[in-house]
Amino acid sequence: MRIKHQIVVFDAADIDAESAFWAGVLDGTVDAREDWHNVVVDGLPRVAVQHAPNHVPPDWPHGNPQQIHLDLWVEDFGAAHEHVMSLGARLLKEADDRSEPEGFWVYADPAGHPFCLCW
Repeated sequence: MRIKHQIVVFDAADIDAESAFWAGVLDGTVDAREDWHNVVVDGLPRVAVQHAPNHVPPDWPHGNPQQIHLDLWVEDFGAAHEHVMSLGARLLKEADDRSEPEGFWVYADPAGHPFCLCW
């Protein structure tokens, strides 16, 4: 089986906020259809958002289980942190020691899906 391309699809009650957030994070644009938005980067869909009116956000780490998460390795952690926060991310957990050569902080997107900024 040959897969031509693949994308991650987020469920969200507020499809507009969710797709705008990921377009901002990925420096892309939103190709909006009624119940489905593609976030397009360099002409290709990178992630999508599906309207799910009854979506229950995960409450990581102790509530509703996380359903999926993305790990994003960034060149400038400080700038990436400020950028996602300005787009509406919530910081869920900081690394114990940011001076380590590798690590991550955990955030939630507007629909509550956890994701990590890694260095």
